[in-house]
Amino acid sequence: MSSTRVLAPVAGRAVALQDVPDPVFSAGMVGYGVAVDPTRGVIDAIAPVSGTLLKLMPHAYVIMTADNVGVLVHLGLDTVALNGEGFTTHVSQGDQVDAGQVVITYDVPAIEAKGLNPIVPVVVMDEREPANVTVAAPVASGADINSGAELFTANK
Repeated sequence: MSSTRVLAPVAGRAVALQDVPDPVFSAGMVGYGVAVDPTRGVIDAIAPVSGTLLKLMPHAYVIMTADNVGVLVHLGLDTVALNGEGFTTHVSQGDQVDAGQVVITYDVPAIEAKGLNPIVPVVVMDEREPANVTVAAPVASGADINSGAELFTANK
């Protein structure tokens, strides 16, 4: 069994995945994990794990670890409709990234100005067993969390 530490891609308040106001995420349809309600401002979203940048869109990215754990970071809800507005990418799809490396700069106020929720779900792709995701203590209590702090551990 492999164990993968997943870091917070942004600073903010930890939110249980079932509390994300989007059924695709809250019901675990994409996979299980947690979310972060980000601090307001223009912020850098970092890689929560080291690996290959499997998919890069302006509003979301997937990193595949060496242990074949795919981690999705989705910046805001329904932000695909913005066609990249409010996001600046700093890496390219296919790049090797290190945990903590800046992937996208995220303009949270611009997202809110469009009437969208800026919450950041972070999930293990295709994880069907919620018990395989062990949340860190600050996440369990809904506390504020720093970018780069442990969000959860994915067990595979």
